[in-house]
Amino acid sequence: MTAEQYIEDLAASGRHHFTTAAAIEAIGGSDDAVRAQLRRLKQQGRVASPMRSFHVVVPPEYRRLGCLPGEHFIDQLMETLGEPYYVALLSAAERHGAAHQRPQSLQVMVPTNRPDIECGRVRVTFVARGALERMPTSKFNTPHGYIKYATPELTALEMVGYPKHAGGLNNVATVLGELAEAIDPQKLLEAAKLCPVGWSQRLGYLFELTEATELAGAIEPFVRESASSYIPLRRAHKVGGATRDARWKVIVNVEVEPDE
Repeated sequence: MTAEQYIEDLAASGRHHFTTAAAIEAIGGSDDAVRAQLRRLKQQGRVASPMRSFHVVVPPEYRRLGCLPGEHFIDQLMETLGEPYYVALLSAAERHGAAHQRPQSLQVMVPTNRPDIECGRVRVTFVARGALERMPTSKFNTPHGYIKYATPELTALEMVGYPKHAGGLNNVATVLGELAEAIDPQKLLEAAKLCPVGWSQRLGYLFELTEATELAGAIEPFVRESASSYIPLRRAHKVGGATRDARWKVIVNVEVEPDE
């Protein structure tokens, strides 16, 4: 068998990913000869490598990208690495209907820091957080399997928790306004209890700002019970002279202006 036959057989069976080791075993011959065949297929644009030793078969409709879209291989990649994951932040918000600002990369939560992926014109950005497997997720089908996304409720909390990865607080507030319709108040409260209370303090303030009163009301009792001190709305920003919001125990040290 040649490498070309191998990837054609994979695609015919509905699989579009493989490892170097699996290819060597299936094709036979010397390691160097198989690797040389794979390099030729990469030069032709028929195979791409999002990560060392992990490859994807690129069908004609995605050749212009130089890779499969990240959504089509991230589940298989993380399974190969043996790590939990879910798509998060702006990428998850877009999936749940908030498409105000299309993210430039697929944003993926993982247990530990790892380098971003650049594969042709496809980019995957990794963000690390703890207790990943406890977080609520939803599964969606892809042409090559399925993919896990943060729920709308967890997405809202994590955008506030990781504002730099979500375009800053102005953009977070804008996206929250679009995401609100997809958020269930009870599920929001359950997700809030899995995250730092400071995220709920800031999120409650932003919900109130964007007139999502039902969602603000859902987490207010949790904040009232659990928040022991005031926190700045924007971290690492001066707080001198800033007003204080007693309902959310937030020091309003930056003006947030959602896009219309």
